Amino acid sequence: MRVLLVAPPGAGKGTQGALIATHFGIPHIATGDLLRDHVARRTELGQAVQEHLDRGELVPDAVVLDMVRDAFIESRTSNGGGYVLDGMPRNMTQARALYEIGRSLEMTADVALHLKADDEELTRRLLARAALEGRSDDTEEVIRRRLALYHEVTHPIVDWYAERGILVSVDAVQPVQRVARQILTALEAMRPLIDHVPEHARRPIDLTSLGTAFGHA
Repeated sequence: MRVLLVAPPGAGKGTQGALIATHFGIPHIATGDLLRDHVARRTELGQAVQEHLDRGELVPDAVVLDMVRDAFIESRTSNGGGYVLDGMPRNMTQARALYEIGRSLEMTADVALHLKADDEELTRRLLARAALEGRSDDTEEVIRRRLALYHEVTHPIVDWYAERGILVSVDAVQPVQRVARQILTALEAMRPLIDHVPEHARRPIDLTSLGTAFGHA
C-alpha cells in the first residue's frame, strides 16, 4: 500500500499517517523527520540542508525530493515498497515531481488520502495546540494566513489526484479513532483491487461510498 497524505494544518495527518503505517507495516515517511535525520547524521544531503538553514533559507524542493527518493528506495528494499508520505506534496510542482519519481521507481501512489476539515475547526485545534505548547507566535491571524495559503497553493492538487482516480476523502473533524477506522476500512477494501484496476478505471471517492471506488469492479 502506497499512500500520500493531503491535508491542511491541524487536520491530523501525522497521527493518521502513523496509524496507517503501523496497520500495514510500512514506513511513515514524514519529510520533516527526514530532514532532521539527515542533518543529525551529517549525510551529504543533510549538510546541504544545514547550509540552507544556516543562511536562513528554505530547503529547496530538489533536496527534499532527493531525500524522499532515497526513502522510497529503502522502503522497496526492506518491505516491498509500501509507504505513507506525510508533508509533501504541498503544491502542483511537487506533486508532479513526486509522480515522476514514483514512475521511475515503479512506486507511484495507490491512494491520495485527503483529510477534510473546515477552517473554523482547524483554527480552534491549532490555537489549542499553540496554547498547550506555549507557542505565542501561532496567533489566530497567523493560522488563518496558513490556511489561506493551503487553499491557494496546496488544495488544487486534490483535483489532480481526483482526475487520476486515486483520491479518497475523509471527514477529519470526527474523533481520531473514528477517522482512523474509516480510513483503514477503506484502504483494506481497496488493497486487493489496486493491482488489478488501472487508474483510469477508478473514481475519486469519499468514505461513505466505497462501492464506487473502482467503478463496478
